[in-house]
Order: sequence, then C-alpha cells, then structure tokens
Amino acid sequence: MKPAADTSMPAIVRSEFALALNQVATERGIDPTVVLETIKAAILAAYRKDYGIEELELLTVELNPDSGEAKILKDGKDITPPGFGRIAAQTAKQVILQRIREAEKQAVLTDYQTKVGTIVSGMVLRFDGPTVIVEIGRAQAVMPPQEQNPAERYHLNQRLTFYIEGIRETMRGSEIIVSRAHKGLVEGLFKREVPEVSQGSVELRVVAREAGGRTKVAVFSNQPGVDPVGSCVGQKGVRVQAVIGELGNNEKVDIIQWSDDAKQFIMAALAPAKDLEVVLDEKKKSAEVLAPDDQLSLAIGRDGQNVRLAAKLTGWKIDIKGKSVPVESTPQAV
Repeated sequence: MKPAADTSMPAIVRSEFALALNQVATERGIDPTVVLETIKAAILAAYRKDYGIEELELLTVELNPDSGEAKILKDGKDITPPGFGRIAAQTAKQVILQRIREAEKQAVLTDYQTKVGTIVSGMVLRFDGPTVIVEIGRAQAVMPPQEQNPAERYHLNQRLTFYIEGIRETMRGSEIIVSRAHKGLVEGLFKREVPEVSQGSVELRVVAREAGGRTKVAVFSNQPGVDPVGSCVGQKGVRVQAVIGELGNNEKVDIIQWSDDAKQFIMAALAPAKDLEVVLDEKKKSAEVLAPDDQLSLAIGRDGQNVRLAAKLTGWKIDIKGKSVPVESTPQAV
C-alpha cells in the first residue's frame, strides 16, 4: 500500500501546480512562460537574500513546470540547501506578485494599444494636481490639462466618454492618455450614434473643433439616396443632440455638406451665416467673402471662432468683409 501512495503523490502535485500556473496566466492574460520566468527570478532573489551569494550569474534555476519542484544549480551541480523551498516561499511570493502585476500591466497596455483612436466610457477616479486620473475598464488612464475640455469641470466618480489619444512613455512608465478635447471624440461619438457613419455609407471627411466652443463636421456620401447631413442630424435632431449631450451640452456642432466646389464648401463652412459671395484666389488659396451687413458678425463669430473653424475645415485662408464696409482681415488659426 505504501509504494502505491508514494507513486500517486507526484501526479497530485503536478496537477495542482499546473492548474495554479494556468489559472494565474489565464486570469491575467499573460503567457505561462512569463510566470515561470518570474518564479525563477524570485527563487534566485530569495536565495541571494538568505545565503548572501552575490555571483548570481553563476547560478541557474531548474524549475519543473509540472511539479513546481525547483533546484539551484551552480555549474550544473545541484546546490539547493535543505528546506530552501520553505525559507524562500514568502520572499518568492512577493517578487512573483510584483512581476505578475508588471506583466499584467503590459498585457493591458498591449490590449489598449489596439484601441488608440477610439472612444471608451470611463469614470473620474482621482486628481493628481491638474491631471485627471480616469478608470477605463481594466486600466487607469491619464487626462493631462491640455487634453481637458476648458468648458468642463470634473468631479470624482463622474462618468464620461473619453477619446484614447495614445500611450506615452513617462518617468512613471507607460501611461494611457485620454482626451475630452480631441476632435477624435466627436468623430467617435458620431460613429456610435449614427449607424450610417459606423457602416461607412456616410463619411466624416473633415472635423474642425475648438473644445467647449464649436465643432464643424464636413460629411459626405457617394451612395444614392443617402443624405449625409440628415443622417447625422437625425429625426428632430436626436442624433446630433445625443453627441452634444455627450460633450456636456456646452458645445455647438455644425454639420456641413462636403463639396469639391471650393466656393460652395466655404459658404457652407461659414454657417450659420448665409447669402454670402465668395471670390477665390487659387494661387494663394485664399478666399474673400462678401457678407450682408446683418450676417457679418455671424460669419466671423465670437472672437473670430466661426471663420477660424471654417478655415480649418476647408484649408483656405478666409477674409470677410461686409457689403457696405471696407475689407476686414479676419483672425483665424489654420
């Protein structure tokens, strides 16, 4: 009976260790070989701590992936001290957990690398000075001041939609950067709210945004029977209002029909102003716009915002004048 009991033990140990190894790897989304290498590094660290051996490069660890049995080898010779497994257990456990956390973070970063350029729901977790720390599913992300919407005030546990701007290397390691000011947030919201955009029958050709103020979106469709502007506005404006609501209800959104005709496109881009006349200078790629006196302030916008966004949207330098006043060079940031 005794020999039978002895021969069954390795099988039990092997299955338990293998199960634990695979469980750790699966739960954290990391390769089992990474966990094994972590365990080896932890064993060497524990050996150095308890036995004061500095020449770790002369030592190797042999780890049985089935049974979990470990041996310390020097020049191929087993020098494992008696009872070393028990002595090293706690030290090894701490190192293993740390390495697994690092590997898990890297796995999460790799996952979110594929999500750069998309939108994600998140919650404001805490503040680090002017920087907002956001929880986005499995990861924490950072929203620096330049990526914040100047018209918004953030508070703890606030749920918002964020644009994943990228992953950057900082002094604290890799960080996921999210934004509430990027024009990609508007693009992502239209893709979410407008089926024609997500399916590709309506294309967002150009988006020009000043976060917290105004956004202009030029839309286009080459499919017969599809109205790109109407699709984005929605019945009674429900779709564009959903986008505006996600932007905090403090930003105007103009949806404009894209046109290859520069004159038509510039006139549309200067909405809500109407009854405009446009004279183009193709060589300088500049446009002189003549506006009725009652439309002049609308065309320019508050602090020149409307004409600035129209210039960004169209790629043309735009100068506006009233029909009864001299030419006015309007401020714009292209």
